[in-house]
Amino acid sequence: MDHPMPYPVEPMLAVAGDLPADRERYGLEVKWDGIRAVLHLDGGLRVTGRHGTEFTRRYPEIPTFGLKNAILDGELVVLDHQGRPSFGRLQHRMHLTDPDRRTLRLYPVSYYPFDLLYLDGRPLFDLPYQDRRALLDGLGIGAPPYFPGDSDLLAATHEQGLEGVVAKRLDSPYRPGTRSHWWIKVKNLRTREVVVGGWKPGKGRRSGGVGSLLMGAFTDDGLVYVGHVGTGFTDAALDRLHATLAPMEIPHSPFTGPVPGRNHWVRPELVGEVAYATVTDDLRLRHPVWHGLRADKVPAEVRL
Repeated sequence: MDHPMPYPVEPMLAVAGDLPADRERYGLEVKWDGIRAVLHLDGGLRVTGRHGTEFTRRYPEIPTFGLKNAILDGELVVLDHQGRPSFGRLQHRMHLTDPDRRTLRLYPVSYYPFDLLYLDGRPLFDLPYQDRRALLDGLGIGAPPYFPGDSDLLAATHEQGLEGVVAKRLDSPYRPGTRSHWWIKVKNLRTREVVVGGWKPGKGRRSGGVGSLLMGAFTDDGLVYVGHVGTGFTDAALDRLHATLAPMEIPHSPFTGPVPGRNHWVRPELVGEVAYATVTDDLRLRHPVWHGLRADKVPAEVRL
């Protein structure tokens, strides 16, 4: 008996963590740096994201893969010139409802399917992950492979400058709209020094103090803004930073270019260390996490 195709289907989400100890019970997938999207293929094509957000008109180049009665889960990505997913390039597309021909040519979107949720009238949510993957691979639509849980995929993604991996329990069902420990996202994080050029005022419990720090690095032209960091702090650390930065405040920005928001500027004399995932095309650090001040570093040594 055929079951009607559900619509929309919310993606199942992973928790952040480390590779599990019982890795033989998992499969590993590359974590693609893009936007999650579910494809509903029912003679046409409908694309939805988290919370059922409608994406169809935004990404007209997504193929139907020759499927007429299926639901795919996967990632929308835009590749850089080295063939790696670039979230910075994807940002040129993600807010455009009707992209023009030039934008479609400059920032073409690809779709990487990694799960099969419905096929030919049959919901597959209760099937184990490894069985859904076998069905997906059997469709021959070029789905990126998954690897044994004890493989060196995480190290390989680090060497290739990719975001990381997702470890998925081989026996896990698919539970739409839930964040489950059956799936674990493991990110490759890089670290670097940054120069503190100011701070954004805090809100809520951080009101009256530091909300996030403005980060920069030097080039021959001066201090270039590389983003702001607001995670990795304890309340006590933020209080200490505010006490340190307040006497250093200056009336004008130390950065060479514009920095959005109403900010407090300081003399660029302090160096800190952050962990981050990737660098965008406009030189912003993605997902930065504050590690602390580096009293052993001189700001002029922090180069972009």
